[in-house]
Amino acid sequence: MKLIHSALTKDIELKKRKITIVEDQAMLRFSGGDARKLLNVLELVVLADEDDEVEITNKKVLDRLQNNLAIYDKQGEMHYDIISAFIKSIRGSDPDAAVYWLARMLEGGEDIKFIARRLLILSAEDVGLANPNALLLAQSTFDAVHKIGNPEARIILSECVIYLATSPKSNSAYEAIDAAIALVKQTGDLPVPLHIRNAPTKLMKEIGYGKNYKYSHAFEGNFAEQDYLPEKIRKERIYHPQNNATEIKILERLKKWWGERF
Repeated sequence: MKLIHSALTKDIELKKRKITIVEDQAMLRFSGGDARKLLNVLELVVLADEDDEVEITNKKVLDRLQNNLAIYDKQGEMHYDIISAFIKSIRGSDPDAAVYWLARMLEGGEDIKFIARRLLILSAEDVGLANPNALLLAQSTFDAVHKIGNPEARIILSECVIYLATSPKSNSAYEAIDAAIALVKQTGDLPVPLHIRNAPTKLMKEIGYGKNYKYSHAFEGNFAEQDYLPEKIRKERIYHPQNNATEIKILERLKKWWGERF
């Protein structure tokens, strides 16, 4: 309340008006303890009233905030809450919610490049191999919004958001790289098997580098069974195909090649 009083008496524009705080509960609640948000709310309510005498009530605050989404705070908690809701709505395959939260961000003044970057990440993390084209569309979206800008960028973003939300989902690539990194941290710098080492010199060839390597394209079906992992972790499984149409086909192919390993 001291901050409000200071603003009303010191701000060049606000002090020109006769402003009376009739009720303060809504202003304080929506500020969430953040002084910047509190002053934003005050400014929005006052500027919405064209009269020289302004009475601030809870209803007036609620009406103003519902009609002006610019209260969205790029640095505050609401920013991260809306981003979280946006990502989780796409991940949860709800296009209505996803486009709604997209609209909240756009109306709140969010940087369209930031939104496009989040879609690019999500396309690989949450859609992944269930629909590899999602990454291509997200990349095209990222490039397009850079070229087009607002307001037309909203249409491109909407198309990508709906596509990602309605796409089958898989996080197998995300889980695979995290599992591989964890394995590297656990096992350290394991030696590369001799038969798949690079052998640019005669000496390297003489000591076994590249010896007995099977060139896959020289075999039927462009596949030759051999070991590619270091011996210590040879039996480790890192990539686990998930239950979607694309990865079911991948799993069938892996079983055909590797048998019981998959």
